[in-house]
Amino acid sequence: MGHVVTEIVAADPDAEIVAGVDLAGEGSGSYPVFANLADCAVEADALIDFSSPRVLDAILEYGCAHRLPVILCTTGYSEEQMAQIRAAADRTAVMKSANMSLGINMLLKLLQSAAKTLAPAGFDIEIVEKHHNRKVDAPSGTALAMADSINEAMDQAYTYTFDRSQRRQGRDPKEIGISAVRGGSIVGEHEVIFAGLDEVIEFKHTAYSRSIFAKGAVQAAKFLAGKPAGFYDMQDVII
Repeated sequence: MGHVVTEIVAADPDAEIVAGVDLAGEGSGSYPVFANLADCAVEADALIDFSSPRVLDAILEYGCAHRLPVILCTTGYSEEQMAQIRAAADRTAVMKSANMSLGINMLLKLLQSAAKTLAPAGFDIEIVEKHHNRKVDAPSGTALAMADSINEAMDQAYTYTFDRSQRRQGRDPKEIGISAVRGGSIVGEHEVIFAGLDEVIEFKHTAYSRSIFAKGAVQAAKFLAGKPAGFYDMQDVII
């Protein structure tokens, strides 16, 4: 993702990468690359992270110490880490999104509108997500964000069902089924199904390359630069 972000920024006259961080110290040569974030003394307007939840402590510590807006673009954070993220937002601007795609975040808004009309009419809701065989978390953070977005729109909370293989009973009308598929090099597919009596409505988003996540992250960085401390997400960017 570092290489993809570099390509996106190179084509954007309103953005510039001033430094990178890579454990192997590898970069494009157009900006300095540090093996350790703590060693980076270059001034910047925002920090984009596409690494791993394992380095969250270092990223939040650096962002808070330098009052540097932080855009967290990875998934798989624990509840304890999410609490850390929200605590850090008291000291600097922090953006956390399950998916940086502008299209996905627009879809989250559309799902809320659809749910308000279709769920009360008895439509069942199912989510199917597909990713490459190297993705370690399942279901995806985006699938959960879709379910959460639908729940936010409803007066009565829906439960989430991830596995029906051990159940011998009918479907609960107040549940959202979430299924995960892992295989090959699928970048990312998410399909939300509203299944009613004699009709089905489907919302689908397909990612054909990782550049959509990099583009969204760069847009988020431009939005977050100069913003006061607080917790933000991609919905703030697309408003």
